[in-house]
Amino acid sequence: MIRRTASIVAALTGAAFLLAAAPLNHAQDTPSKTLKIVSSLPQTGSANAQTTSIVNGIKMAIEERGAVVDGFKIEFEAMDDASPQKGNWDGQIESANAKRAIADPAVVGYIGTYNSGAAKISMPLLNKAGVVMVSPGNTAAGLTKPGLGEPNEPAVYRPSGKVSYFRVVPADDIQGAVACEFCREDLKAKKVFILHDRELYGKGIADVFKKTAESTGVQVVGFEGIDAKASNYRSLVTKIRAAAPDAVFFGGTTQTNAAQVLKDLRAGGCKVPFVSPDGTFEKAFIEAAGKDSVTKDQGGVYITFGGVPSEMLTGIGAQFVKNYQKKYGEIPEAYAVYGYEAGCVLLDAIDRAETKDRAAIIAAVAATKNFNGALGTWSFDENGDTSIRTMSINTIEDGAFKFVRTAGGAAKAK
Repeated sequence: MIRRTASIVAALTGAAFLLAAAPLNHAQDTPSKTLKIVSSLPQTGSANAQTTSIVNGIKMAIEERGAVVDGFKIEFEAMDDASPQKGNWDGQIESANAKRAIADPAVVGYIGTYNSGAAKISMPLLNKAGVVMVSPGNTAAGLTKPGLGEPNEPAVYRPSGKVSYFRVVPADDIQGAVACEFCREDLKAKKVFILHDRELYGKGIADVFKKTAESTGVQVVGFEGIDAKASNYRSLVTKIRAAAPDAVFFGGTTQTNAAQVLKDLRAGGCKVPFVSPDGTFEKAFIEAAGKDSVTKDQGGVYITFGGVPSEMLTGIGAQFVKNYQKKYGEIPEAYAVYGYEAGCVLLDAIDRAETKDRAAIIAAVAATKNFNGALGTWSFDENGDTSIRTMSINTIEDGAFKFVRTAGGAAKAK
């Protein structure tokens, strides 16, 4: 059964958030058992604002149920998968987080990761242990879709032979194609120079963009991976200018130096549209790039996103944004609603599961159909992907993101 919150008590210990609710009746006053949900997201470094908002969304989903589902108390712990040395996700830490969750018999759900490369590490560990994983941010197509990544993907992430990984955000086979379509149709680009950060997410979406360009008559005049730790890209800018592209696409994130690439393009006199995916759809990117690099007279910046911005959400999504603003005093970052949706769909599965063991909860998540949530009505398919296909194009004006249009189309729930 579902109970709504009466009052919330939250205790903070390190990176862990323990949520418990005051009683609504005697049965919920002292739940006989406890289930635990953990998240693993990069909360050290420039992604912190984005991932903190994701954690806040998860916490709100739990609080709405009074931190109790079907008589079971729900505990939540937010784990950081980034290191100070990298300032970004760290494979060793992500692996340790997954193993720690597996070792705790109370853990029945793992919300993460934010970065697709991190998911590549934890997915097979969690799958083998039978712990369900729900991602609010991974978009690399190969994580779930056969034939769209490496030859051994996604089977390599499923040592048990079963699907235990799910994501509430559309994948890059959709986003990369939408970005190329936008360059061709809206920006009238006939020639593009494609850059990527050599990581699973960035290289993957760059590959999709390249494939789409080549099949639709857009000339690819350059395709190069960058050193994400480089201090500048001046020599690369010289090469890009010589190729005379109509637009530059960067497959990567704020944390893999997208802002520095943009600043060097502008400093080098390359005033063409800069197009990037959702890994840069955060305030940290605008702050790092600086106001002089993102203006239209410098060529403009356009960012694709798997969904619509917070202010464009309707129904339950709009109510989430309103509640978030009231609770935290600010508009949520773009991925906050995906943290909330991941939390809601996992809690719904726990509620529906006849037994509250890990296997039953995986089965309940997999059976999610016509889920009416903050992102609309949607379902998981046999690969663990959402049926939602709506994307949005966004630009930057006056130091803030501005919605341009939707793209991609919404798939009907099945």
